[in-house]
Amino acid sequence: MYDFEFVKPSTIAEATKALAGDGAQALSGGQTLLPTMKQRLAAPGTLVSLNGIAEMKGVCKGDGGLHIGAATPHAVVAKEAAAHYPALAALANGIGDPAVRNRGTLGGSVANNDPAACYPSAVLASGATVVTNKRKIAADDYFQGMFTTALEEGEFITEIAFPIPQKAAYVKFNQPASRFALTGVFVAKYADGVRVAVTGASNDGVFRWKEAEAALSKDFSAAALSGLTVDSSDFIHDLHGTPAYRGNLVKVLTARAVAAA
Repeated sequence: MYDFEFVKPSTIAEATKALAGDGAQALSGGQTLLPTMKQRLAAPGTLVSLNGIAEMKGVCKGDGGLHIGAATPHAVVAKEAAAHYPALAALANGIGDPAVRNRGTLGGSVANNDPAACYPSAVLASGATVVTNKRKIAADDYFQGMFTTALEEGEFITEIAFPIPQKAAYVKFNQPASRFALTGVFVAKYADGVRVAVTGASNDGVFRWKEAEAALSKDFSAAALSGLTVDSSDFIHDLHGTPAYRGNLVKVLTARAVAAA
């Protein structure tokens, strides 16, 4: 790990100013950034911790949805979102181990956009709004590929607003060592239709399975998926599974999520 400066602002305005400097990098939970720095794969000149900003923490219901501060740890989401959005709370409770859940944050996960992370599927399936220090971004516009998002230089997530669905569930097939999703599917049913988001499968990162959405919007049952197939031509191929294997998982896990919802 290289030398770096460390600052811990107490407001969003202070953090915005600190991140305007050359070589500044936002630090939230640090579950990805710090190991990367230890391997000398990243060398920010200044780390700007977001963990001291009180207005970026907490879970509250209002304005037709559930608002969660970006610096809120997974363990807090699991506890405080349970009464309002059980599927999201269950997802948070299944991330990593207790140490990760008490340190990692919602905003850190969504900003990193790891192709196997759980939260991006919840954000996309919920049609959530990603609020930053500069603007509001719809989930469909936010995710732009593996480890790629709409965030610009100096921009960071302050909160995420989740519309609460009528029914929802998240089911993942764990990579047993990391507990990342080898494949995971989040299904959310709203009055105007169903959204299905898949993580852990595609080389492009999280995506919506729109054929399943159309079928489930007409008939919200596992049987509605029986005639569908998933295009796995650009799915991940690694030692854990082939593209075809992940393609089959997508269909199986979507059916399980519908049944669970």
